[in-house]
Amino acid sequence: MTVRAIFFDFYNTLAGFDPPRDVIQSLAAAEFGLTLSKEGVDAGYHQADELMARQNAGPGPVRAMALPDRDAFFARFEQLVLKGCGHEVDLETAGRIWRRVRAQKYGLALFPDVLPGLDALRPLGVKLGVITNLDTTGEQVISNFGLTGHVDFAVTSRDAGAEKPHAPIFMMALERAGVVAGEAVHVGDQIDSDIEGALAVGIRPILMDRFHGYAGYSARQRVEKMADLPEAIRRMSGPVP
Repeated sequence: MTVRAIFFDFYNTLAGFDPPRDVIQSLAAAEFGLTLSKEGVDAGYHQADELMARQNAGPGPVRAMALPDRDAFFARFEQLVLKGCGHEVDLETAGRIWRRVRAQKYGLALFPDVLPGLDALRPLGVKLGVITNLDTTGEQVISNFGLTGHVDFAVTSRDAGAEKPHAPIFMMALERAGVVAGEAVHVGDQIDSDIEGALAVGIRPILMDRFHGYAGYSARQRVEKMADLPEAIRRMSGPVP
C-alpha cells in the first residue's frame, strides 16, 4: 500500500536536550564526586527511557503520578542513567542527583538534521505529523520548536487524552492526516511506545536509533538519521506483515 502519511515521535527522534543530556548529567553528578561519559549517559538513558515507556504503557502515565510517586520514579530513572556510566548508587542519592539535574536550565531543541530531513520528504507527496507524549498541545509543539511549514500537524497526549503506545493518540493522527492505518508510517525511538504502539493499530513503524541503543535490531526497518528515511520509505510497500 502506498505511503501517504509519515508520523514522528518527538523526544529523541526529532529533538533532544539542549544543552545535551550528557552535559546536564555530568554537571549534576560532579557535585557528588561522580564522573560521567557521553557513551555511558547514552547507554544509561537507553535503559531509563525504556523504563518510562513501560510505565506509560502499563500502570499509568508518569505525568499523572502523585508527586511522591513521580519523585520515586525519577530516582529510579536517574539510577539507571548512572548505572550506564558504571556507578551503582542508592535511590536516595539518585533522587538527589536528579533534583540537581532538574535545577539546571535546559530545554529541548531540534536535532540539526530535522528540518532539512522533513523538507526532503515533501517530494514524496505525504502528510507529515508529530505524535508525542509531551504534556502540551500540538499547536504549541509546532510553534515552540519552529516546525511551522515543515509538518502538517502535531498530536500530543494532552490532545488525545492518551499516551503512546495506546491507540487513541495514533488514531487521532490518522484522522488529522486523512489516511487509513495501512497508508501511514510512524518513526520513533522506543520499541514499546513507538514500534509496538504503531503496529497495534496497523501503522508501519521505523525505528529511529540516533544513539545506537538498538544496533542489532532487525525486526523492523532501523535508521540512524533523517537522511536515511526517504530510501526507507520507498522500500515500504504492501500491508503491515
